[in-house]
Amino acid sequence: MATTTKSKADVVHLAEQLIAGTDKHLTGVTQVILGGGTYTPEQIAAKLQSLVKLRTDVDQAKAATKARLATEKTDMPALRTFIGAFVSYVKGAFGSAPDVLADFGIHPKVRAPLTVEAKAAAAAKRKATRAARHTMGTKQKKGVKGVVTGVVLTPITAPQPTASEPASPTTPASGTGPTAGTTSPHTA
Repeated sequence: MATTTKSKADVVHLAEQLIAGTDKHLTGVTQVILGGGTYTPEQIAAKLQSLVKLRTDVDQAKAATKARLATEKTDMPALRTFIGAFVSYVKGAFGSAPDVLADFGIHPKVRAPLTVEAKAAAAAKRKATRAARHTMGTKQKKGVKGVVTGVVLTPITAPQPTASEPASPTTPASGTGPTAGTTSPHTA
C-alpha cells in the first residue's frame, strides 16, 4: 500500500501512527527486513521517533526564532538611536584623535582629491545649472530693475451716502474751516 504525504506535518503524523502500530503488532517479531537491512521493532520505533523529535525541534526553533525576531523588531529602533547618540559623543570627545576613533570602530571619512578632469566637469556643470535656473549673484541682482509701462491709475472715489445713512460733517473740528453760516458745496 503506497502512502502519499503532502507536508512535513503529515510525515510526522504518519510516523507517530507507525510507531503506535509497531508497538501494538510487531512486539513478537524479532527482525524486519527493510531496504536491504534488518531491524528490530525497537530500532524501527527509535528511527521513527527520531523523525518526530527532529520535526518537533525544528518547530520549536522556528517559534523561538519568530519570538526573537519580534523582540528585535521592537527593540532595534531604540537601540539604533542609542548607538547613533553614542557615536556622536565619541566623535565629539575624540574627533581629533583618529587612532582613538579607530579603537571604537569609527573611521573618519577620507575625501579623495578631485582630478583636474573632475574639477573641470564640476565647474561646467555648475555654470550650466546657474544658466538653466537663471541664478544670479548679488552684484548681478543689483543691476536688474523692473520696468513698468502702460499702467493707468484710476482714482477711487468715495461712494455717496444713501438716504438711510446720515451725512458726516465735512468740516474739520478746528476753527480753520468755513463758519457755521456757510454751506458746503456737497449740501447744496
